[in-house]
Amino acid sequence: MSCASNTTCLPVGQKTQAYPLVRISGDRCLLATYGYTVDAAVNEKVRRIALLLYQEHNQGIEEVVPSYSTLAIFYDPDQVSVQELTLLLDQCEQKLTKIQSDEARIITIPVCYGGSFGPDMEDVARHSRLDTSEVIHRHSSSIYRIYAIGFAPGFCYLGGLDKGLHIPRLKTPRTFVAAGSVGIAGSQTGIYPQNSPGGWRIIGRTPLTLFDTSRAEPCLYRAGDSIRFLPVDRATFQAMLHGQGE
Repeated sequence: MSCASNTTCLPVGQKTQAYPLVRISGDRCLLATYGYTVDAAVNEKVRRIALLLYQEHNQGIEEVVPSYSTLAIFYDPDQVSVQELTLLLDQCEQKLTKIQSDEARIITIPVCYGGSFGPDMEDVARHSRLDTSEVIHRHSSSIYRIYAIGFAPGFCYLGGLDKGLHIPRLKTPRTFVAAGSVGIAGSQTGIYPQNSPGGWRIIGRTPLTLFDTSRAEPCLYRAGDSIRFLPVDRATFQAMLHGQGE
């Protein structure tokens, strides 16, 4: 397996298996890759290894960022070497059966679909050859695993979208997407936590504040949790929106 030209590949222990593939990424990051597909088992492994690394309390590790099938380890090169981190990853592999990850939660997110809250709903319906009510039914009938949080604080990348709703992202991204907007891009769905640019197809909006630094836990969910969408009407949306501000 080859590496990108701007990275350096390292073996993990003496293993000959394809994964993990460990690469130096920049001068303060080690990137461990455990696969190249959206796979719940691989994602759970990444999540467990991240927990094990946190438990090590290594002063040289500044941040551990799990994603779909990769784990980024940001470190202080004055306190820990690449070789030590690589060995630590190998040790974590040996402890996987001994770690109990936090129990995944199912977070219910109310969504008002369509209208001004979902400007791309009609396009999604046409592309899917479904009426809008069926798009809403299919989108809200699944339970989605949070594979990663990124792009913006609190933006969750969700797997498990009904295949009939897969649609390419916009050719030209919007310069403004309102906070709480629920979108679809390819085989994924997700929620914009803040006002931002974005190229996903917007089909609805939640009244919930997804990320707030004033809360003890700023984000409503964590990677590994699941999301269930609950359709609500505009009146309920407005009542919930105002209720949060009281």
